[in-house]
Amino acid sequence: MWLLFIYFATVSVVAGVLTVSLRNAVHCALALLTLLLHMAGLFVMLNAEFLAMVQIIVYAGAILILYLFVLMLMNLKTEE
Repeated sequence: MWLLFIYFATVSVVAGVLTVSLRNAVHCALALLTLLLHMAGLFVMLNAEFLAMVQIIVYAGAILILYLFVLMLMNLKTEE
């Protein structure tokens, strides 16, 4: 049980660092999705199932889809 908690916590911290440090906006959004899903896993481990479901439905579902929709409409060009 502690190993699963440590896994969720470690991946959440790594995904949080990647969210603020990656340069590509789509990669940042995917790191944010990973962060939000693993935070929901932490909530489940702490017996807060309702909070985990709200986390997934509201943040990982609605907000992240809206963010990706805006990114796709902006038509960003990357310099290589």
